[in-house]
Amino acid sequence: MLYSHTRLEVFYHYERIAIHIRDKAAYGYTTDKTHLVSSHRFVSEWTPERFLEWAESIGDDVKMYIQGILERKQHPEQAYRSCSGILSFQKKVGSERLAKACGRALSYGIYSYKTVQTILANRMDEYQDSPFADELPMPEHGNIRGEEYYK
Repeated sequence: MLYSHTRLEVFYHYERIAIHIRDKAAYGYTTDKTHLVSSHRFVSEWTPERFLEWAESIGDDVKMYIQGILERKQHPEQAYRSCSGILSFQKKVGSERLAKACGRALSYGIYSYKTVQTILANRMDEYQDSPFADELPMPEHGNIRGEEYYK
């Protein structure tokens, strides 16, 4: 491998096999798509707009959740695997469950693949409100004084 301020040359058995222009911009990418393996070429065609359109076709909560994931990464490409994984749940659980799971995850304010996976695995998407203790009725028991005692 040889490199200068403006380019990078890659050699194999003393034969040059690739030349790349160098970009000095911080966090910049200079990928030549023709040099990518076919599976990477497929991934390189992903865009934020593509994920948002796919999510919107499932539901508004899914679109908002995917948008939240994309916005929280410095580079959108860093979020593509999470987005792809979340949207692939549609095949496993259906659009309705995925939309409800994303709606629940939005209420938590936590944007990750793992959050949606946990909600679906524990079937937390199947009930609307979270069953917190203050929402449950007070049980009847002789040792519980009740609200009248404190008035």
